Amino acid sequence: MQKQNMTWGEALRVYLKPKVLAMFFLGFSAGLPLLLVFSTLTAWLRDYGVSRTAIGFFAWVGITFSIKVLWAPVIDYLKIPLLTRVMGKRRSWMITAQIGVALGLLGMASVNPQLALTQVAILAVVVAFCSASQDVVIDAYRIESVDRNLQGAMAANYVFGYRIALLVAGAGALYVAELANWSVAYATMAALMGVGVITTLLISEPDHAKVKAMAEEFQHEWVDRMLGSGQHSRIWEWFVRAVACPFIEFFQRNGRFALVLLLFIGVYRLSDIAMGVMANPFYLDLGFSKSDIAQITKVFGFFFTIFGSFLGGLLVVRFGIMRPLILGAAMVAATNLLFAHLANIGPDKTWLALVISADNVSAGLSNAVFIAYLSSLANQAYTATQYALFSSLMALPGKFISGFSGIVVDAQGYNLFFTYAAIIGVPAILLAVYLWWRSRREEALAKEAAPG
Repeated sequence: MQKQNMTWGEALRVYLKPKVLAMFFLGFSAGLPLLLVFSTLTAWLRDYGVSRTAIGFFAWVGITFSIKVLWAPVIDYLKIPLLTRVMGKRRSWMITAQIGVALGLLGMASVNPQLALTQVAILAVVVAFCSASQDVVIDAYRIESVDRNLQGAMAANYVFGYRIALLVAGAGALYVAELANWSVAYATMAALMGVGVITTLLISEPDHAKVKAMAEEFQHEWVDRMLGSGQHSRIWEWFVRAVACPFIEFFQRNGRFALVLLLFIGVYRLSDIAMGVMANPFYLDLGFSKSDIAQITKVFGFFFTIFGSFLGGLLVVRFGIMRPLILGAAMVAATNLLFAHLANIGPDKTWLALVISADNVSAGLSNAVFIAYLSSLANQAYTATQYALFSSLMALPGKFISGFSGIVVDAQGYNLFFTYAAIIGVPAILLAVYLWWRSRREEALAKEAAPG
């Protein structure tokens, strides 16, 4: 992407555009259900005396968010009777998922875990499924509703709303449960899903007319190639159109370079995710109190994450995606070295605040920029499926490697662990630089080939 001819003031005013503002409320709607089927749910279950063994099995509910790519083609391709005709392709799926989440939370609010734990588990899966589906369709809407240069601002507002929702569903739900009870807490959270429903009713449907004809032509071509031009099963035709074509299109459009892109997606957040699981044990082992951790890493750090997200969106609007992408990768790797230094210093609150500030700014910035970059890779004819693939892939390698983090800490200590976490961020930096160089070269070749 070329440098944007835009002043800093014009870049800031992007955040006031209606579609960009709407992403805050959609981000809130997306983030609200997450903790209600994770940490908040486990607190509720334990408060009711459910065994730790049973609570552990509830972690499997989270698998739903990791496999959403499996039903993303349905969201991309299937129309909801009547509702799609009235509201459009994206808004109809969005409001269906939001109502599904709200009804699931209301169901959980009406069940006593001591008497009907299986029902709680089923309802938690329903909430997680509807929430993951909402994630898919909101991602698709974000990509389709504005131009590429606004994707950073859209991502920043989405992250802001998402983080606010995590506070509400975490600390807020616990506070309501303390004042009243868990049923009231979950019913309140169900009511707050109305934020997403109202937003969905107010926003406009993206224009799909431009890509619809191209998608249909592409699908007809591959149906004929794979199934032949004669009569064939409608199920197999649907599979080719909805499931195979999004992946075929991505690889056909990018050729062998698609493998480089997928590798980059897999390693970009490797350094950040790999160290995350050891963060809280690190603070405790270093000698910080629980209140120190809560005040500095959660409350203080929250505002720096939001600042980083907005800064990332601003940089994308001002300079394009590629240079902020390099900056984000470098910052994430470098902040791990600050954690390594903190391991040598000990429980110094000032240093903890400095490290958390740098880490959360870099995480917020890199996340907003990376979401914008992934959005630019998706073809608008298959937005939901392709972006679901990208978002699943970006977390998988880091989550796998993080499973070995405790072994490294036990064997070599926190200092070397965070140093290693910084080193595994180097491939992301190098690949980001290569992608930037390649985009510059393609722009130069395009200028040379242009008439006149």
